[in-house]
Amino acid sequence: MLFLSLIIALVGLVGNGIVLWFLGFHMRRNAFSVYILNLAGADFFFLCFQIVYCIHTILYFFNFKTIDLPLFSFVVSNSAYLCGLSMLSAISIERCLSVMWPIWYRCHRPRHTSAVICTLLWFLSLLLSLLEGKECGLLFDSLGPSWCKTFDFITAAWLIVLFVVLLGSSLALMVTIFCGSQRIPVTRLYVTIVCTVLVFLLFGLPYGIYWFLLSWIDNFQSVMLCNFYPVTICLSCFNSCANPIIYFLVGSIRHRRFQRNTLKLLLQRAMQDTPVEEESGEGDSSGRSREMKTVLQ
Repeated sequence: MLFLSLIIALVGLVGNGIVLWFLGFHMRRNAFSVYILNLAGADFFFLCFQIVYCIHTILYFFNFKTIDLPLFSFVVSNSAYLCGLSMLSAISIERCLSVMWPIWYRCHRPRHTSAVICTLLWFLSLLLSLLEGKECGLLFDSLGPSWCKTFDFITAAWLIVLFVVLLGSSLALMVTIFCGSQRIPVTRLYVTIVCTVLVFLLFGLPYGIYWFLLSWIDNFQSVMLCNFYPVTICLSCFNSCANPIIYFLVGSIRHRRFQRNTLKLLLQRAMQDTPVEEESGEGDSSGRSREMKTVLQ
């Protein structure tokens, strides 16, 4: 499992690095691409820690002399995981608001809302992880086991809130699009968000559930017949690795076929909020205009 996690994490590190490079320096950002940029950053830091953890454990298994892995790295990993889940919840809420109240969203939404929310989510995730790590002995001397349990409860409650918000906003969005009185066209951005949320629920959520169970069930590890921690690590690495793949796959689908193109263009298409029908119509009209120009020449 650790070898598999290491391979997946290395692939995901490259994919999220490409997304960070294009969205950060070579593409014009909008409200949703800011969230995608921060989500890629959270996945990038999470995968960095998992690579270090897997290499350290593999070397230790083969009796190589290694430096002790600092406990601070676990705090950074949990902070990145919390931030990734927070970004997904914010993306789902933002998309739900844009579909349910489009006039308010286009006319009255503050311009820098995405940047402010991302900053607050990074700060809150890091603060929760640092406080929990300090009181549970991962950073400095704690005030006592009661404070550790208190911050474990706060972190677990925040995880549950994020999960409920993510699931509720996603369901509300799907009901509004498919069962609403007005027909709302499906866009590439909607497909990107839905696929990202589904992948997280299948592969990223077990890491948070395992983290919560370890915090609240005494002797949980001794009760279980096998160690599920490497399994949750592998699944979470796959979740962080799958996000860039989703962006490029959604961007490559055109006229119900996969088309090769530059990674930058594929990423731009995945963030488009135009209906697929209009996009294909634009492609047909541009093709006809090129044919007319050829005939005239």
